[in-house]
Amino acid sequence: MSQAKFVEGSIMRHIWVMTSTATIGISTLFLVDLLDIYFLSLLGEQELAAAVGYAGTITFFTTSIGIGLAIAMGATVSKALGAKRKDDAKRLMMSASAITVITSLILTVIVTLLIPDLVSLIGAKGRTAELAESYLYILIPSMPIICLAMALGAALRAVGDAKLSMMSTIAGGFVNAVFDPIFIFGLGMGIEGAAIASVLARIAVLVISFRGVFIKHQLGTKLTLPELKADFSPIFAIAGPAMLTNVATPIGNGYVTKAVAEFGDAYVAGWAVVGRIVPVAFGMIFALSGAIGPIVGQNYGAKQFGRVRQALTNALQFSFLYILAVSVLVFLLQDYVIVGFKLGGNSAELVSFFCTFIAVGFVFNGALFVANASFNNLGKPKYSTFFNIGKATIGTIPFVYVGAKLWGIGGVLIGQVIGGAIFALIAVWVAYRHINTVERKEAVEEDDTEVMTSSANNPLSSTCTQMGQLNEEEGVTPPAQSDCRR
Repeated sequence: MSQAKFVEGSIMRHIWVMTSTATIGISTLFLVDLLDIYFLSLLGEQELAAAVGYAGTITFFTTSIGIGLAIAMGATVSKALGAKRKDDAKRLMMSASAITVITSLILTVIVTLLIPDLVSLIGAKGRTAELAESYLYILIPSMPIICLAMALGAALRAVGDAKLSMMSTIAGGFVNAVFDPIFIFGLGMGIEGAAIASVLARIAVLVISFRGVFIKHQLGTKLTLPELKADFSPIFAIAGPAMLTNVATPIGNGYVTKAVAEFGDAYVAGWAVVGRIVPVAFGMIFALSGAIGPIVGQNYGAKQFGRVRQALTNALQFSFLYILAVSVLVFLLQDYVIVGFKLGGNSAELVSFFCTFIAVGFVFNGALFVANASFNNLGKPKYSTFFNIGKATIGTIPFVYVGAKLWGIGGVLIGQVIGGAIFALIAVWVAYRHINTVERKEAVEEDDTEVMTSSANNPLSSTCTQMGQLNEEEGVTPPAQSDCRR
């Protein structure tokens, strides 16, 4: 069983190692998603790219639920490891896995039944809506597979094995990249072929992460129904808010997609490309939000609050510098993106506007990711829920609406950035304040414990205290001060 490894050593080094290894795996999957649209764009049908854009909004919703469940896995297991409770870590891993499977199965049934309504809700119509539905009917039933795979990947990161977690996602990306052209072009299956390739990729991720957790690290243990019932509340206390937190983002993006759709399918096709560029370009920040959790969790479990605070600061610094550098790169490469995806007219206009003015605004998303990861691992998952839901509603709807009215399609994107920035800055401030509050509370509890221990080890001290009280209340002469000092 692996030991807690983040409670000592350089915090920034831990962040770099965990984030860089996770980035390779995550970016591989995101890159394959980008290839999906690229391959489909070669078929010369604009509706295909738009359909993937609409479908991507819904699959983002389901994947976000899986991320929420994975957060609970990582937070509970890493905290138990940090506190050196190995048996508890094993049991919590099993309970979190079971809860992940049950929850994702229920949601899979619900979402599958609602696919036509969801596609219509975000603005898809006609041929584009039909293509999006075909894609989703194949991909959505595999939701339990990817949810469990992500949860087990979080367990691997919780024990510090970011490399194997990375390898599982790389394997998934490789499978998708191989089968995409075979199904799309070789078998002439089009968008349905892209969906089947994605399902096979999810299976590959699950197989490797499963072997890592249960065979390499021996994290499995016998789980009884009473234990599962007992663990349900503490796990879902994190998973519930975390799912709401992560689901809020695709809901907000769904509103933005609907706002973009008001300007036509050509803009939606451009928005679909932007939606795939963002995770590829900023994949390291998505990885950072998952990597910082075990580092915060282990140090929180070990009550090393100075390192918890340092982890938050270093993560924010890392995020800011990375996003700034990548935004410049995105600006310089925008023409290659437009030509590569055969975009023109309105589609090209949207992509160019994003690369020039909006990409750098992702710095606020990065700050919110880091703050929310801290909340989830500091026992305050409801905070992250509040900020993400707030950003997706109050921070999105009115700002996007007003932006669209004032500046057209560009205003949609500008409004989204402004609203997100407000919530991100407040979330970071609250995160630091919460760490300080927890540290002060812990210090007071330690002082009280020392006083009680001292009294228990020195009966005369206890007697002096009691006699002092009697002296005040009844005039009894207290023991000599020299006796009390002994």
